[in-house]
Amino acid sequence: MDKPSLPSGTRDFAPAVMARRRFITGTIEGIYRLHGFAQLETPAMENLSVLLGKYGDEGDKLVFRILNSGDFLSDVPEQHRAAPEAKSLLPYVAAKGLRYDLTVPFARFVAMNRHLLHFPFRRYQIQPVWRADRPQKGRYREFWQCDADVIGTRSLMAEADLLLIMHEAFTALGLPDYRIRVSNRLILEAIAEHAGRPELFRAMVVAIDKWDKIGADGVKRELATAGFTEEESTRVLDCMQQNSIDAASLDELGQKLAAYPKALQGLDALRTILGSGIKANLILDTALARGLDYYTGCIFEAEIPDSGFGSVSSGGRYDDLTGVFGVKDLSGVGISFGIDRLYDVLEARAAFPAGLDMSTELLLCPMDDSCMNQCFNMAMELRRLGVSAEVYPDAAKLRKQLDHANQRNIPYAIIVGSEEMNSGIFPLKHLSKGSQEMLSLQDLYSRFRS
Repeated sequence: MDKPSLPSGTRDFAPAVMARRRFITGTIEGIYRLHGFAQLETPAMENLSVLLGKYGDEGDKLVFRILNSGDFLSDVPEQHRAAPEAKSLLPYVAAKGLRYDLTVPFARFVAMNRHLLHFPFRRYQIQPVWRADRPQKGRYREFWQCDADVIGTRSLMAEADLLLIMHEAFTALGLPDYRIRVSNRLILEAIAEHAGRPELFRAMVVAIDKWDKIGADGVKRELATAGFTEEESTRVLDCMQQNSIDAASLDELGQKLAAYPKALQGLDALRTILGSGIKANLILDTALARGLDYYTGCIFEAEIPDSGFGSVSSGGRYDDLTGVFGVKDLSGVGISFGIDRLYDVLEARAAFPAGLDMSTELLLCPMDDSCMNQCFNMAMELRRLGVSAEVYPDAAKLRKQLDHANQRNIPYAIIVGSEEMNSGIFPLKHLSKGSQEMLSLQDLYSRFRS
């Protein structure tokens, strides 16, 4: 018999891990709700016609395809069966795929339900996504995203609000040293024009998007491969800057790209966001590309310095993502937190609050079988008071029951034996302190009621 195993790039989450993950998602979800976002969920699988063509060629390759049910080869034309190749077979054997992100399914939802929604529509979504990527540190094939989007407005105050959410979330999670890199896709389009190769804009974005991994020399080689000359590549690299975002840095870039209206429009958008008075750790980074094809305006990406991970949150403006689903002129902007990377960062820093894995507050310890009903009734009353209580299911030795409580990080235990039932006085053990007090049932309930 084969030993059980997991698919590469996926993980089980034990109770202690789930408690920490709930801390992350609960913190971010609470902030989303304070900003007026409503929750939404979409199916794990979507039609491939929804997914493909939205993420660029590289992204499309990472979409997990799902084989059609039944005889999935029945629809394959005879000419493809004779010499089958993966690319030629795919359109016939797979019509669905696992979602790659939460933004495209959200746009699909908006297009299908636009008559039921009130715009601007604000939604948040916390669900897993799947990518057929090579698993490595901080990169999984199944991972969770925590998104918030505003759709149906072009106001840059939406961007400011989302950047404020990022600031509040990182602060609440105990990661105040975060930094958010910001730019605008219009600036990138202007840089392609400045280099004299606007037709190679997408290739330029793909190259620049690898900056953190391959550096300036690597990007230059990528640009050359894409068709940029030495001089054109130099013009692109000359516009790359990473510094504090303020009037001076925006003006400096504006002088280099003064001949290009798109650059001025993108820089004005960044000035408007800064003018909102937002307090966040922002950095202007023109090497930020956000390779997904659907971004059209402001883009941002957050990282935790010295964490060993790349982006832990990202987002941007998309002007017409719903247009591919037949609904034009619905501009939106969104952010996404990577729950798995945030978990890894907090774990590496030992920054999770203590006591998160406590699922039970109080354990009732029966000394013999005749005490079970008394324990059960006491547990019901304690739960009614809001105390998470459980009864040890066997009348085992007290030491075994208390060891069980300590291993589970249960802070309190009540001993229930025949003597305690007859006297009406029960020992309440404070396990973390190693102390004990004797309480009547009424005093016991009053203690936890307060």
